[in-house]
Amino acid sequence: YHFLSGYTAKVAGTERGVKEPEATFSACFGSPFLTLHPTRYADLLRQKLSEHGTQVYLVNTGWTGGAYGVGKRMSIKATRACINSVLDGSIASAPMRTDERFGFEVPTQLPGVPSEVLNPADAWEDKQAYAQTADKLAGMFKDNFQQFVQPGVTDYSSYGPK
Repeated sequence: YHFLSGYTAKVAGTERGVKEPEATFSACFGSPFLTLHPTRYADLLRQKLSEHGTQVYLVNTGWTGGAYGVGKRMSIKATRACINSVLDGSIASAPMRTDERFGFEVPTQLPGVPSEVLNPADAWEDKQAYAQTADKLAGMFKDNFQQFVQPGVTDYSSYGPK
């Protein structure tokens, strides 16, 4: 689902005319370069993950603590600590919670990672603004994903926001 969605952000300094981060989607993180329907690539990825028993992790390397102008970029130190937990396998034994919007498991503790990084709502001072922003993002995922739900292709929508 998340591979198909290709969620990212246009960021000032890397995109013309962009003054502040702007959410965007690019199927399989490379839509302009796909020669087949995106679900074909998702099917292949699913097959390879299953065949090789591979675990996949999403790591927020973007924004935390509030909307643009309030929050800040995710720290390199926290990002590295998350990646190190994946690489050394310690994430497998970390306590987990289920994200209420997206349904995936999120660690509640990782060595060297502040707890508010692992639960973004805790990093936002304005909890109502966080909830509104998170709901909006979940809606954006759902709306974007409709393009992939069609006859004759694998439907991955059950892996998306609830």
